[in-house]
Amino acid sequence: MTPGNEFEVAQPTLFSALLTPHRSLNRNGFLVLMGFLSAVSFGAGLAFLLMGAWPVLGFFGLDVLAIYWAFRINFRRAQATEQITITPSELRVRRVSHRGHVVEWVLNPLWVRLDQKIHAEFGIEKLYLVSHGRRVSVASFLGAEEKASFAKALSAALQAARRGPTYNPVA
Repeated sequence: MTPGNEFEVAQPTLFSALLTPHRSLNRNGFLVLMGFLSAVSFGAGLAFLLMGAWPVLGFFGLDVLAIYWAFRINFRRAQATEQITITPSELRVRRVSHRGHVVEWVLNPLWVRLDQKIHAEFGIEKLYLVSHGRRVSVASFLGAEEKASFAKALSAALQAARRGPTYNPVA
């Protein structure tokens, strides 16, 4: 084939999910929390300063700085994503780390099975896509109940991919 006569048939997307880590504290909440911690630390440090224990004021400042640093790391890690897309001919898992490193797996959905590691008390702990001896961990951001719902939707999409595309000549 020459480059001018190539064509690509668009395949329907059977399943698409973009997973991100859950963070319960947004930017405004972070600013309010840091303002409150700074005010309390400064007030307590000032009380120790007035009693003559001036080095304690610096330690209160270091505590606020350490909490700020920990939250900054937490917010940076929240930038990680995992995208899972299933079409009738491929299953694509694209993982982007918080540093921007991209890892991508492309599997044939006919040969993929969903493996679950289940704990009796806590529910689903891990989800794996298994194909030809390769195991790819997916949905590690999610909690046990969310993993159960995700596994159900992913299994249904894999079954739809195994059935193959359905064509309606009327439409």
